[in-house]
Amino acid sequence: MNTAAKLSAYGAVLALVAGGAWVAGGAVGPLSVEAASGGHGGTSGAEGTEQGDDHSGTVAEAAIDQPAGLASSRGGFTLAPTDTTLTAGTTNSFSFRILGPDGAAVTAFDVEHDKRMHLIVVRRDTSGYRHVHPEMASDGTWSVPLDVAEAGSYRVFADFKPTGGEGTTLGVDVAAAGTFEPRTYAPSRVAEVDGYQVRLDGDLVAGKASSVRLTVSRNGAPVTDLQPYLAAYGHLVALRESDLAYLHVHPEGVPGDGKTPAGPEIAFVAEVPSAGGYRLFLDFQHDGVVRTAEFTVDTAGTPVVTSPAAPAEGEEGHGHG
Repeated sequence: MNTAAKLSAYGAVLALVAGGAWVAGGAVGPLSVEAASGGHGGTSGAEGTEQGDDHSGTVAEAAIDQPAGLASSRGGFTLAPTDTTLTAGTTNSFSFRILGPDGAAVTAFDVEHDKRMHLIVVRRDTSGYRHVHPEMASDGTWSVPLDVAEAGSYRVFADFKPTGGEGTTLGVDVAAAGTFEPRTYAPSRVAEVDGYQVRLDGDLVAGKASSVRLTVSRNGAPVTDLQPYLAAYGHLVALRESDLAYLHVHPEGVPGDGKTPAGPEIAFVAEVPSAGGYRLFLDFQHDGVVRTAEFTVDTAGTPVVTSPAAPAEGEEGHGHG
């Protein structure tokens, strides 16, 4: 079944704070995500009023109107980290709770794509991407080992579905002290990671359902035996470069349905009405290892890069343990 997703927002505010931590503010305007059954991630926001309307909403109402992942509180739920600081260059024990409308820790979550909690961590310049799965203690405290290689401000996205509730994505900033050296990324549609080459075909066209295809090869040969990872042959996370608006899209078809091949191609459908640049991260599994391929595209359409762009040192992609 096609998974169609929409991103929209009207602006973003970025702030540079003292101590070298780079923190981005929230965007104004709604982000709506329409997902077919089996999808999880951003949820549909209320339609925003036109500029010039005289209205006075509460803080809670404003949070509901924000794009997915840009608010730490949404729909009565709050992402509350135990600590908002990390130490660069080492493995941190990161912990947090999801607080419910009554302020108590939520302990009942539905399994979505094999996990009750998906945690996406990325530095504000979109480097250092991680997709990890914390474990929850009986008191509702989630914890996970988290390594960050370099200093800077990181955005943490908690992607979950509380039992009896809607799929929700909350976001919060955490900081790793030290000298921050931001990275920039040239448009790229070919990624190299651990000897694999992944090619992205298709354009994200504003206001139109767009088909994109990821093709995986290894040493020049197509990979036709991809392994299921989190109940799919691939998971695609899109982050808008301007504000890190979050979108998690799942591919067409599911492993074992008798019609979805295990590679080399993984097909997605996404509708992106807002113009701008996006960073895309594809998680795929082969030979028992999960790897991440990274791409940089623009809604205006970017020509296919026939050879991989030279990555910044240490940013060729990464494997998951």
